[in-house]
Amino acid sequence: MRLTIRHFPLHRIAAAVLALSGGAMGTAQAQTESGAPAAGPIQDAGVVTVSARRRPENLQDVPVSVTAFGGDQLSKQGTPDITALALSIPNTTLKASRATNSTLTAFIRGVGQQDPLAGFEAGVGIYLDDIYLARPQAAVTDIYDVERIEVLRGPQGTLYGRNTIGGAVKYVTRKLGSKTDIRARLTLGDYSQREAVLTASTPISDAVRVGGSIARFKRDGYGRNLVTGAHNYDKDMTAARLSAEFTPTPELFIRLAGDATDDDSSPRNGHRVTVGRTSGAQILSNVYDTRANLTRALGHEQEVKAHGWSALLEYAVSPQLSVKSVTAARRDKSYAPIDFDSLDMTDFHVPALYKNKQFSQEFQLTYTGDKVQGVAGVYYIDANAYNIFDTVLAGAVPSSTYTLGDIDTKAWAVFADANYKVNEALSFSLGGRYTVDQREASVLRQIYLGLNGSPAMGNPNAVMFRTDTDFTHGELEREDKKFTPKVGLAYKASANQNIYASWARGFKGGGFDPRMNVVGTKISNATARAGFLPETIDSLELGLKSSYNNNRILTNIALFDSKYKDVQIPGSVEVDTNGDGRPDSFAGVTTNAGKAKIRGIELEASAKLTNALSVTGMYSHINADFTQYLTSQLVGGVPALVNMANERYFQNTPKNSANLRATYDMALPMMGRGGTFSVSGSASYKDETSQFEYASVLDQPAYTLYDLSLTWTSADNKIRAGLHGKNLGDKRYRTGGYVFPNLGKEGVLTAFYGAPRTVSATLEYRF
Repeated sequence: MRLTIRHFPLHRIAAAVLALSGGAMGTAQAQTESGAPAAGPIQDAGVVTVSARRRPENLQDVPVSVTAFGGDQLSKQGTPDITALALSIPNTTLKASRATNSTLTAFIRGVGQQDPLAGFEAGVGIYLDDIYLARPQAAVTDIYDVERIEVLRGPQGTLYGRNTIGGAVKYVTRKLGSKTDIRARLTLGDYSQREAVLTASTPISDAVRVGGSIARFKRDGYGRNLVTGAHNYDKDMTAARLSAEFTPTPELFIRLAGDATDDDSSPRNGHRVTVGRTSGAQILSNVYDTRANLTRALGHEQEVKAHGWSALLEYAVSPQLSVKSVTAARRDKSYAPIDFDSLDMTDFHVPALYKNKQFSQEFQLTYTGDKVQGVAGVYYIDANAYNIFDTVLAGAVPSSTYTLGDIDTKAWAVFADANYKVNEALSFSLGGRYTVDQREASVLRQIYLGLNGSPAMGNPNAVMFRTDTDFTHGELEREDKKFTPKVGLAYKASANQNIYASWARGFKGGGFDPRMNVVGTKISNATARAGFLPETIDSLELGLKSSYNNNRILTNIALFDSKYKDVQIPGSVEVDTNGDGRPDSFAGVTTNAGKAKIRGIELEASAKLTNALSVTGMYSHINADFTQYLTSQLVGGVPALVNMANERYFQNTPKNSANLRATYDMALPMMGRGGTFSVSGSASYKDETSQFEYASVLDQPAYTLYDLSLTWTSADNKIRAGLHGKNLGDKRYRTGGYVFPNLGKEGVLTAFYGAPRTVSATLEYRF
């Protein structure tokens, strides 16, 4: 494997990381009962235990690329939501999708999914307590009531209910304690940030415990809508979680849980980076300000509601053998007014409605013996993703294009993964999964005259011009079947060094693009009915996990080499639907045009330099290159497939990423309670990032973010006060955008940005 690094000398970074650092790989520092930092080896002080292989294991013993964050660690660093974790995870991008507040875009090692529309499966699986979230809406989760978060890199399928081709993010909530526990957290910050979280649990009897959390997150916008006066990039969210746990016998554990979120934030509108083509509207000086005038969809203000319930049963048949059942259902609904042009006019508007629902059932059998450990299971999911939206476009002929996508997915799988210990040093693992994905889709695309929308979106008097696509009679069906194996080998070269190698195949089923335009893009009905094909990835990984100096220094190194085939590449293109030579609409074009090679290295480490000073760091490098990217072009007047691989890029995959954090803990009595004062500062680097598969002015150049946290924790761990500064350099960095320069009268080149400098104060009290 040959790695080329443009900006960084690898040997220097590797030396620095190995000597000092360690990215957030789960070394959450424990505390003694007095609140002072625990002395002695890091491992003895509490390395995070993870369940990456469906059983509790020390992170350093797991032959898997996994990064873990403990709840206490997240609290001390003032981590606001799940997207902030990406700064310290190798080769990982987690962000709010463009024009949304709570829809998640996730990429790991070059694999992910940017478009949240129905019909597209996630490349990175998001799990809430072992429950796979089929859709990305409402998946930008605020950090509360959490025990830990685990991020696994590489294909997952032999251990998890739903196969995911790129990786998995697991959000693990706390189990209820044996004593009454009440906790409160208050946060105040600039931009009028005010947040409150209340968590409580209590035992009702020896066999029954109940608990719940309610959270309120509110903040003014980083900018303003200069037309309506509303905030832009604000937050207005309420969340709640309830659970009841039963242990009728020592062998049986039952957990019933429910959760709900309601996001009433204002529409997140983008920043135009070009002057209006016909109006001459100038570029605004504040990138968080907007002139967007679309505020409603189907008569509703922007809103995202999501809720779900689950039932978990665990039964220990014997000390070695246990069975588990996970039953869950979820629903969400989003009203999304998207103003592409971001101007005080109706030029390019997309009011949309998203509705999703899912039901899943998983059965697991886990065995933990002296020689053999493993898990086997069956999984079933029945999910529906439904979206409707209008594409309202000004131009020579003003029009409103109505699009409906209604996608049903039924998938089932059997999976198993077993580990055999040859001796105390050598073990090997073997796993496999057989997956069946069935999809049925309805797609309808109709053009109406004028800018007032379609009948389905609230204009009963609309006049239809024509139907471009109509597959609403059961024509769109496909079934994809795949066996995906995994093999691994682990060798404990010494008590402090764990070497491993693994090979795994990942798989993601095919589907149908709900934005397909048969007339405008001139595709045949047969091609449309076929949809796009599944994609696969073969990933080889070599890793070394080590500890030095009586476990005061921990290092993780991983090399990976992946071959990505039939890469699903969804995109939106400008189309000319009336043949006048000018684009007058846009449509979805999803192809399997790609083959790619993805190679990289990941370094994570942590060093406890003294009992008070610890340093962690992460560095990752990735070469993700298309080797084939076929597009249809006219060659000599004849349509032909042309390989454009040299002009195509992996989106949301910066070549180099790094993070360095230093934390100093000191005993500092306050208010007569004793305790520990901690200073924690970090710098996070991201290389140049492509927003799309092609070069664009919206691509984000390399940037660095600086954070600082000051916290005091009382000796009895009942009180924690913190002051947290994020993006202290006040860096403006783009996280996404839209590029349709020829559509509408004004053209669209709109960018969305990450948060500016923010400062907040938190107070946590445990009764």
